[in-house]
Amino acid sequence: MKTRLLLIVGLMMAAVACGQKSVEKKIADYKKWDAEFGEKYQQTIMGIMADSTLTEDAINTKVSEYSDSAFKEYIDYNKNLLSQNKSNALGLEIIKNIYTELEDDELKEALDALDKDVAEGDDFVKSVGASIVAKAATAEGKMFTDFEVDGVKFSDFIGKGKYVLVDFWASWCGPCRGEMPNLRAVYDEFHGDNFDMLSVAVWDKPEDTAEAAAEENITWNQIVNAQRIPTELYGIQGIPHIILFGPDGTILRRNLRGEAIRDAVASYLKK
Repeated sequence: MKTRLLLIVGLMMAAVACGQKSVEKKIADYKKWDAEFGEKYQQTIMGIMADSTLTEDAINTKVSEYSDSAFKEYIDYNKNLLSQNKSNALGLEIIKNIYTELEDDELKEALDALDKDVAEGDDFVKSVGASIVAKAATAEGKMFTDFEVDGVKFSDFIGKGKYVLVDFWASWCGPCRGEMPNLRAVYDEFHGDNFDMLSVAVWDKPEDTAEAAAEENITWNQIVNAQRIPTELYGIQGIPHIILFGPDGTILRRNLRGEAIRDAVASYLKK
């Protein structure tokens, strides 16, 4: 009897080891595919841009079309592979690659499906899980969450009877700097008794924030040196993150970019 039990235990341990090797092989194959996909993408883009038979407009169009197609192919492949590896370490590897492209409910479902021994103790899982909870608490329609930085409160600016557009940004962030002309145009057009703006510098050095603010001609209100305080409270994982708050502090719109910034502000101020 004892010998039989030892044999069963041995077979079970061998099966687990075999399963681990299989997952490790899948992860290695996935990383190889990912690297090859990235290299192919880069080479194709460079080839299009080097094509002297194309006009600049034609190059831009072709680059945009190829990028959209490649991105869709990448996401579709990852989602399909994730559906086949929901609970194991490969699933976690895939989630880390595409989590920014998943809706919160999709992301939560994917994280919840992971085996406990895969998810437990993983810093990424812990951070993203907390972000999902924070975003739900600060979703559109919810009241703002206050915070304080160096004696300055968010509530000094929010919930004071004005619509307030808040830009969470950093000096080193290219897309953040890219939105500055849009923000400046909105401020110049709408600033007044009913509307104001606030820039909140996160994940940045105060001296770098000050230099960039001067370069970008930020003349509206600012909170500097906020670091991770507001991004953790509002579940912000990428910047710029632009939020429109109502006069009473209600969150009206989140994650505004480009032309949508002005459209959102105008839709409320011109009702």
